[in-house]
Amino acid sequence: MMAYNPAAQFEIKVSDVEFRRAPARTLMARVYQPRGAGPFPTLLDLHGGAWNDKDRLANAPMDEALAASGILVVAVDLTLAPEAPYPASVQDANYGIRWLKAKAGEWKGDPTTLGALGSSSGGHVIELCAMRPRDPRYNAHPLPEAPGVDATLAYVATRSPISDPFARFQQAERMQRAEMMQKSRTYFKPWETIFEGNPQQMLDRREAVSLPPLLIMQGGLDDNVLPALQEKFAASYRAAGGECQLEVFAGCQHMWVAEPGPQTDRAHEMVKAFIARQLRAMRRAA
Repeated sequence: MMAYNPAAQFEIKVSDVEFRRAPARTLMARVYQPRGAGPFPTLLDLHGGAWNDKDRLANAPMDEALAASGILVVAVDLTLAPEAPYPASVQDANYGIRWLKAKAGEWKGDPTTLGALGSSSGGHVIELCAMRPRDPRYNAHPLPEAPGVDATLAYVATRSPISDPFARFQQAERMQRAEMMQKSRTYFKPWETIFEGNPQQMLDRREAVSLPPLLIMQGGLDDNVLPALQEKFAASYRAAGGECQLEVFAGCQHMWVAEPGPQTDRAHEMVKAFIARQLRAMRRAA
């Protein structure tokens, strides 16, 4: 395992490759590859968009910053809710974890270090993948070239994750945000799946789940995913035996990392530091 220095600076090569041929369209992956000998730590990035919008390019500034520090970053498209409801995007993400473990070496990545980054609804999807890595529903897409590869993750970093999608729907009701409410209804079909595919309620039900180290970055002024909900989830995660770092960014809304500035730079550096800490722990354990 190559030592990772968050302060390092690499030139990066950016390319797009086919990820998975889904019924509605071909899903693509954007690869951010540091130019160097490697092997580099490897990260899968899942985009947000309230399950209904956006693609692999949504988090490009963060992906570029992480790759430039010496991480192989691969951002993938996910099936959108109008194309297929839950758990289609979770199945894409589970496949993506296994696919990237099998492919990382082609881009000088180390598959044994694979972690994931998820933003907003992408945070919800990656929490489900991380907590249920062997769920047969999520493992629905076979990977014939690497049938023995599993979907476990070394760590998970998130920005404004929808850790409790039902509570987030209730907040949209309170704010009279009809479009946001409809996006939840489009994704969670039948509606009961909003409770089944709910990380907070999984912990409340005391399901047997995996709990990789988790970073949650949350905007203090977010009125979409409330900070109090993240505090509850972080406390529940820790109570279940997991390591969870919750950082609240004062004065920031839900999408603060979309704009350049000190708080966005802080988020980039926080993810780097979190990854470095997890990799050091893995090196010590090895």
